[in-house]
Amino acid sequence: MFFDPLSITVMVITMVISGIAQFMVKSAYKKYSQVPSSAGMSGAEAAARMLRANGIAGVDIEQVQGMLSDHYDPTKKVLRLSPDVYHGTSLASLGVACHEAGHALQHARGYTPLYLRSIMVPVATFGTNAGVWLMLIGVLMGAASGVPGIGRYMALIGFVAFLGAVLFSIVTLPVEFDASKRAKQQLAELGILHSVEEQRGVAKVLNAAAMTYVAAAIVSLLYLLEWAIRLGLIGGRRDD
Repeated sequence: MFFDPLSITVMVITMVISGIAQFMVKSAYKKYSQVPSSAGMSGAEAAARMLRANGIAGVDIEQVQGMLSDHYDPTKKVLRLSPDVYHGTSLASLGVACHEAGHALQHARGYTPLYLRSIMVPVATFGTNAGVWLMLIGVLMGAASGVPGIGRYMALIGFVAFLGAVLFSIVTLPVEFDASKRAKQQLAELGILHSVEEQRGVAKVLNAAAMTYVAAAIVSLLYLLEWAIRLGLIGGRRDD
């Protein structure tokens, strides 16, 4: 039931999409992490300058362990950068650091999609974990008993929960694209990048990173489509 042509097709497509996106971001980051910026400024320094230039105070910049573990925590107003980004002076380090600073700007300016995404975090977490299990158990219950009944209702509840996770991945897109746009603009306007070539290098890193979010959204939509077909919501087929 779950290793039929539909399942295999979706699995292969999602693996290819995710693999390409990961390859793009790792390749771009590896390449431009070896290209030093002419300004000689570290990622932490660039992010701090970007925040100061926009009148944003009260945001701490901390170092966090891990590779590409960089993120902005709006609940604590903390910008956390991985060691390579925090101390690094490469184009990749500047791009990633200022991208995260872009999220701090969004927070300070009341950027609606960021707030919407923050509100949806619990929904996405539940949908990603419990939603899939509810659909799986519901379908298996229906198949075992031969009567959909409670199994189908459970599967439909799981589907709605998973839909919340899919919507979260879609709402994430404008948040990430906007943060990258702010980073590119600020790096150029503040004179941190001294040439068009440096701007292009940073843009390639940020654009590749953005593609991972696009890939995640497409993958989640494909899985949603697969479950919609299995539950008979599309095409009339039902596995329960």
